[in-house]
Amino acid sequence: MIAPGFVKICGVTSLDDAQFVVAVGASALGLILAESSRQLTLDQARVIADATKGDLLRFAVFRHNDDDFILEHVDALGIDVVQVHGALSASLLAELRERPVLIVKALSVDEPELLSFDDASVDAVLIDGSKPGSGESYPREHLERREFSVPVIAAGGLTPLNVADLIAESGVVGVDTSSGVESHPGVKSHDLVVDFIRNARAAFAARKD
Repeated sequence: MIAPGFVKICGVTSLDDAQFVVAVGASALGLILAESSRQLTLDQARVIADATKGDLLRFAVFRHNDDDFILEHVDALGIDVVQVHGALSASLLAELRERPVLIVKALSVDEPELLSFDDASVDAVLIDGSKPGSGESYPREHLERREFSVPVIAAGGLTPLNVADLIAESGVVGVDTSSGVESHPGVKSHDLVVDFIRNARAAFAARKD
């Protein structure tokens, strides 16, 4: 379900933005439950998750949350994908495998875990910068520091202006943006969302893997 051409719009905070992301053909949207300027309450996330069920992949994004918090929100939201920044314990993995969700592990380019993480335990990895959600980019050679056995999604500083180059110059199967398509934190610019998706899809179509 995460294959070449995958485009995720993360940090969606309103039903209007969520419905627009669906309408313009994104592969997925991200609902942030971790501490962030784009953090949603459980009730806010549930409204968006319920309204977009079956339309695209709905990610619940966690960062340094404890296992009970993650499982509580996964069960309450009925989402499709769990994205975990920070520790992913064996017990949490086992619990998530009992649920009908995909598991994506986020890896920061400046952490040793990028090289040591056993990707066989998850369905995909997301390579992010040192400060997720900040809009800061990183040298793209970090994407080539190791091979992965699962699909790789690139995040961190992606915008409509640079996403095509990233896709052309790497073997990633997907891309993820949040601040790169915002008018201000938590509010998506619909024009930028359209441009990002169009440019990403064109670049994937032009690439010969």
